[in-house]
Amino acid sequence: QVQLVESGGNSVQAGGSLRLSCAASGYVTCMGWFRQAPGKEREGVAVIGTTSRVTYATSVRGRFTISKVNSNNWYLQMNSLKTEDTAMYYCAAGRSYCSGDVLPSRTAFGFWGQGTQVTVSS
Repeated sequence: QVQLVESGGNSVQAGGSLRLSCAASGYVTCMGWFRQAPGKEREGVAVIGTTSRVTYATSVRGRFTISKVNSNNWYLQMNSLKTEDTAMYYCAAGRSYCSGDVLPSRTAFGFWGQGTQVTVSS
């Protein structure tokens, strides 16, 4: 079992930036970020595939960047934050192949962090 620990959530004003980090206790081959706002479904935000290809949700493309430090650590740089980005953010990982061409569904990830809150105020 791989444990994931997120960090970096905070409260910021619209237009600001935050960096979320995720540390895994073991190697993983598919790394991603999801978010869940109150009353909404958990949605995929970004993924780094096994060959390091990346894909983003349309709503964050051009503002968020997912990067891999090594096979155990990755982060999500969030710029130009909007109030609609307010959510609990979860890092997710798996040991199966993922292409990174599309955002995988939640079921593709076997390991999840506990979540870190991001609140963006106007």
